[in-house]
Amino acid sequence: MKTAVIRFPGSNCDRDMQVALRKLTGKEPRIIWHSETTINDDVDLIAIPGGFSYGDYLRSGAMAARSPIMAAIVRAAERGTGIIGICNGFQILTEARLLPGALVRNSGIDFVCRDVTLHASPNASPMLSGLNSDTGYTIPVAHHDGNYFADAETLTMLESEGRIAFRYADNPNGSVADIAGVANVRGNVLGMMPHPERAVDPQCGNTDGAALLRSMLSMALVEA
Repeated sequence: MKTAVIRFPGSNCDRDMQVALRKLTGKEPRIIWHSETTINDDVDLIAIPGGFSYGDYLRSGAMAARSPIMAAIVRAAERGTGIIGICNGFQILTEARLLPGALVRNSGIDFVCRDVTLHASPNASPMLSGLNSDTGYTIPVAHHDGNYFADAETLTMLESEGRIAFRYADNPNGSVADIAGVANVRGNVLGMMPHPERAVDPQCGNTDGAALLRSMLSMALVEA
């Protein structure tokens, strides 16, 4: 199992993701700087972490989506490599058009930082096949622009194709249809606003995030 974490100027959850992936796989992830242009074909899972890439100037994730490394991420997505975008990583994936919709300012304007309960849709992606739709997963959120928006046509498409990966039990930011995460058609690209990498160690008081990441890693193992 080989994983990689993409680091942009302003990423601040790259170390959290690095520690989580090391803990769950027993191997050190490769850290890839945004100006690199290649990702080895043998990488099984690519993580785009949270943070404030380029200071959130222009729009959250907009500048990072045009970084040199993104062409390699598009090629990896096309060959079926598992790609997860967390928080700012989710914003980057929508700005790169690898996922539909957009993340806009929270409906209450305020920055939201607390635990939320998520419900997964295991059929939305092979990466979620290890999760239970009846289980509420407690995962931290921390964002200012986490309000997921999709127009009516896109929302109908996502619903009909079963691509809504996660929904909030108690919507913290005004996201349409309580959406906390979506997947691409193939199911190998997944974006979500909550931070599973912050909930993998008992010392943090919560290990629900480990269940989510283990499920995502298991798809990569199957595909490999």
